Amino acid sequence: MSQPIENQKQQVNFTLNGREVGGSAEPRKLLSDFLRQEMALTGVHVSCEHGICGCCTVRIDGKAVRACLTLAVQVDGRRVDTVESLAHAGELSDLQKAFRKHHGLQCGYCTPGILMSVEAFLEISPKPNEEEIRDMLGGHICRCTGYTGMVRAIKEVVEQRNEPVPLIEV
Repeated sequence: MSQPIENQKQQVNFTLNGREVGGSAEPRKLLSDFLRQEMALTGVHVSCEHGICGCCTVRIDGKAVRACLTLAVQVDGRRVDTVESLAHAGELSDLQKAFRKHHGLQCGYCTPGILMSVEAFLEISPKPNEEEIRDMLGGHICRCTGYTGMVRAIKEVVEQRNEPVPLIEV
C-alpha cells in the first residue's frame, strides 16, 4: 500500500542566505519548521504560529514574509534570507550594531524577525520618519523593549545610510 500523497516528501531547492541548498519536505511542512529543523537555522523563531507576532519573519525574494504562514515547498526556486544573512564574516550589520547600541533588544526572541522586516522596509522606504518606523514596527509584538530603543536604532541607521559620501580628490 502506498503512502497518501499528502505525506510524500517533495524536493525543495532554493537559495538560502546566498547559498544554493536543497532538502525534502512534506507538503504541509511550514517554512519556519523546515528552516529550523532541516537547515539548522535557529535564528528563525516561532511564537504565535498565526503570523501575528512577527518572530518568524524572513525575506523571500526580498519581501518580508511570515515563515509560519508559508509552506516550505513554496520556496522552491526562490531566494530566502534569514537573520543569519545580515552579518558578514563575523561582523554584525549596521542595523544589528545599532540595535545593540540602543538596547533595541532585551530577551532577543522577537529581534531576528524585526531585523528582517526593518531591512526590507528600509529598502522600499530609505528615509522614513519616526511615525512610519513605528507603524512598521506595529507588525511585531515585543513584550520587553517598548520599541523606543528599536526606533532610535533604526533612525540612526537611516541617518548613516543617507549621509552624503565625501568626494575624494584624485
